Amino acid sequence: MKRSVIILLLMSLVISMAGCPVPLPTTPGSSPAETQTPTTHTPSPPLAPSWSPPSIEDEAPTLPSIADVVAKVYPSVVAISTRVETLDIFLTPRTREGAGSGWIIDKNGIIVTNYHVVEGAKKVTIELSDGKFFEADPKDVYGDPLTDLAIIKINVSNLPVAPIGDSTKLRVGDWLVAIGNPLGQGLRAKEGTVSGLRVSLPADGQTLSDLIETSAAINPGNSGGPLVNMKGEVIGITSAKIAAVGVEGMGYAISTKTAMPIIEQLIRQGYVTRPWLGVTLYTVDQYVATVNRLSVNKGVVVVYVKAGSPADQAGLRKLDVITRFKDKEVTMADELIDAIHNSKVGEEVKINFVRGTETTTTYARLIQSPPPER
Repeated sequence: MKRSVIILLLMSLVISMAGCPVPLPTTPGSSPAETQTPTTHTPSPPLAPSWSPPSIEDEAPTLPSIADVVAKVYPSVVAISTRVETLDIFLTPRTREGAGSGWIIDKNGIIVTNYHVVEGAKKVTIELSDGKFFEADPKDVYGDPLTDLAIIKINVSNLPVAPIGDSTKLRVGDWLVAIGNPLGQGLRAKEGTVSGLRVSLPADGQTLSDLIETSAAINPGNSGGPLVNMKGEVIGITSAKIAAVGVEGMGYAISTKTAMPIIEQLIRQGYVTRPWLGVTLYTVDQYVATVNRLSVNKGVVVVYVKAGSPADQAGLRKLDVITRFKDKEVTMADELIDAIHNSKVGEEVKINFVRGTETTTTYARLIQSPPPER
C-alpha cells in the first residue's frame, strides 16, 4: 500500500514539472526575452575594378657570352715572370721569383702592368698567349709607384692590341671579366660584376682612388691584367696588391680613366711629372717625437731635403715638422704628399713648420718633378 502511494506521488511530480518552463543561461546584462538587431555595414569601394595580374614572362633574359669576350681579349693578354735579387738579414744574396699579368697596348711591344709586379726586377720574362717567350731589358721597364702602374717594352712587332673602353660608363651590376695569370699557373678568365665605383683604398702607405670594385676573383698573379667589359674592352687594370688590404670576396682595379694619362706619360717620356717640393717625409707620432727629440708629437717631419730643390730654397731642413700646408693642417705624410701633387707646377705654397720650439712660416714655389734616377 505504501509503495503504491509513493509511486503515485512521484508520477504527479514529474507531470507538474513538465508543464514548467526550463530557464536558459543568459549573458550578463541581457535576458532571454531580448532580441538582437542586426548591424548593417556599408561595403568599401573597390580599389581597382579593372586590375588583372601582370603576364608571366616566358623566358628570362640570357646572360652575355663570356666566351666571346675572352676570345676577343685573350690574344692581347700576357703572363709576366720576374726575378728579384735581395739580401737577407745576414746580407746573403737571395733570389725571389714573381709572377704577374699584363696586356698589350701597342702592337710594337708595349705592355701595361702594375708597378709592384716589376719593382726591382733584374729579369723580366713575357709569355704571349700563343706560348712565345720574350725577355725584356730591365732598362725598358718604366713605372710610377704612386699609381702602381708600369709599362714594359719588348722587341717584337705586329702584336694584337687590346681595345680600351670608357670606364666612366660603368654601372654597378655590369658584368666584367678579369683575365690574367693567377698564382703563376697560366692565363685564366674569371667573371664577376661591378660591385662599386670610384672606391678609394689605402695600399702600402698611400691611397689609390677611382678604383673599380668587382666580385671577380683577383688573386696573386692577376696583378696587371685587364678587367674588361662585355664589349671586350679594357676598362681597368686589376691589382692583387689592393685586394690584399683585408677585404674578402672583393677585387679591385685601377680605372682606365685614371690609368691612361699615367700610361701615356710613361710611354712618351718614361716617367710621370707632378708638382715637386723636394723632400722625404714621415708622419710624426709620440714615438717619432721622443726618439728625435721633437717638441711636437703631431705633424709631418722632414727626413731629407734635396739640394737645390724648392724646399731647400725655402729654407726647410731635416727634422723640421710641417704642421700646415696652404693654410690647412697636415698630420699624415700621405696627406701632405697628396696636397703637393694636387697643387700646380709654378704655384707658390705657404708652409708652416716647427723647428726646435719655434713655429715658422716659409713659402716655396713648386716645380716639375725631375726624371727618376735609373
